[in-house]
Amino acid sequence: MVIATLFDFDGVLVDSEPVHHAAFNDVLAKHGITIGYQEYLDRYLSLDDAGVFRTALSRDGHTLREEEVRQCIAAKAPRFMARFEEAFRTFPGAPELVARRAARGPVGIVSGALEREIVYALEKMGVRDAVAFIVSAEKSRASKPDPAPFLLGLDELRRLDHRGGVVVVEDSTGGITSAKRAGLRCIGVAQSYPRDVLLAAGADAVVADLAALTDDVLESAV
Repeated sequence: MVIATLFDFDGVLVDSEPVHHAAFNDVLAKHGITIGYQEYLDRYLSLDDAGVFRTALSRDGHTLREEEVRQCIAAKAPRFMARFEEAFRTFPGAPELVARRAARGPVGIVSGALEREIVYALEKMGVRDAVAFIVSAEKSRASKPDPAPFLLGLDELRRLDHRGGVVVVEDSTGGITSAKRAGLRCIGVAQSYPRDVLLAAGADAVVADLAALTDDVLESAV
């Protein structure tokens, strides 16, 4: 059976969560808000940019205006890219893993990141052509832990006439919840959260890093 692989992006393929955290704080500083890194991991990691800014800006009883959210998203994008280009780093084995999985079935990216950020990184990794589709923040009506992003991923697979199995690779609790709500098998990679936390979130299996994501591990989950 041909197996499709749906990868989360930040925290799975690219080591970019610290960069996102810093860029969020760059923008929130003018609102007098700072997100600590542990707070970011605990509360914000699964959210897209809009979700992070809505949550942060509504703290302390602040009346939220959607225009503020849009302005913050627009302000964060160039700050993130400037930091990302300077500190770009993939997790060991990420390009090889994407290419290997693409040789075995369709590969998609399902992420709360902006498409420009994802495409930039895939091109830097040399695997843009190995990825059949991208579900980015702009394409989904809701962010993880809502199942909407992975349901869009399933729509993309149907357009490709994929009739085999599907496995998701995630690093966050919200991402795992999203995948499971969409009815998908999910392997957790303990690069952002400990193994027991990912299992408690519903992961079907958890590995320590990408090197442990063998084809046997991925395909036995389906």
